[in-house]
Amino acid sequence: MSAESARTSSAQSVASAIVPDASAELGDRLVDGLERVNARLDVVVDHDSPLVREASHHLVDAGGKRFRPMLTLLTSMLGTGISDEVVDAAAGVELTHLASLYHDDVMDEADIRRGVPSANAVYGNSTAILIGDLLFGKASELIAHLGPEAVILQARTFVRLCAGQIEDERQTPDGADPMEYYLKVLADKTGVLIAAAAQYGAMFSGCDERTVEVLGRYGELVGLVFQLSDDILDIASEAETSGKTPGTDLREGVATLPTFYVNASSDPADARLKALLARPLTDDAEHAEALELLRAHPAMEQARAHTLTTAREAAALIDELGEGEVQDALKEVPLSVATRSA
Repeated sequence: MSAESARTSSAQSVASAIVPDASAELGDRLVDGLERVNARLDVVVDHDSPLVREASHHLVDAGGKRFRPMLTLLTSMLGTGISDEVVDAAAGVELTHLASLYHDDVMDEADIRRGVPSANAVYGNSTAILIGDLLFGKASELIAHLGPEAVILQARTFVRLCAGQIEDERQTPDGADPMEYYLKVLADKTGVLIAAAAQYGAMFSGCDERTVEVLGRYGELVGLVFQLSDDILDIASEAETSGKTPGTDLREGVATLPTFYVNASSDPADARLKALLARPLTDDAEHAEALELLRAHPAMEQARAHTLTTAREAAALIDELGEGEVQDALKEVPLSVATRSA
């Protein structure tokens, strides 16, 4: 299979995974748009230095879901459709996301990302951090050509994203509700960029301000669903399925929705699991034990139910935007994300 054919096949898989019930016409438009985004990414991350070019392409070439640019393309269809500006906005959002992944993997000391060795494992922490910075710069350059409104949204998004990542590394402040704090962190570190992705598509396809506003709230909830689902998959899936090392949050002692539900349980049988969850699990045997106990615990179903409720909340917001195939697809997105297996 040629590189071009492989890329088309990948784009088709992404579109069908995110909007599985889309018509052939809508699916083709999304695939065509995503191919344009991928081509734009190739151009933007190119560099004269072979090392910089290789390291910049490391995660771009690894693929991934391209969820954020796909959402930008989809929301643009509420207006005039996929223009060059929409493609640039979608590429800018994806570059911002990719940059954050380089940094995340250094912070998490991750070995695997998207089924391949992480950039920090291949190039070292310093180079991975600097490549992340470089990609943030490339994203900002792309967005700058779209005008001051786009730049303001990018800047505010970037600030919240960084703040969320910082907050994620800290314990819940005294007096704060742990679950509320956790959800706020998720809204900042994940929801805000997906909100921007949804807004950009509407902004650069001629949609009115109210539509852009609704899509911002919708996107943030979709981001919550995405992260809640990701946290569940971190426990439930195997590395071969997810492309990431399972139980990363357990190793780091990071609380997630399932662990909040475990800690809220009054069942004496949960004492051992609670004791394990009270600290980072650097010991392989304890980590494996906690993973096994957590996978079998009712907290997993509680977390899935919570995630599905949030997905339905997001879908309900689209009712304000009228009826049509694109609106139906947007309603489907959070539900697909909530029930994904990879």
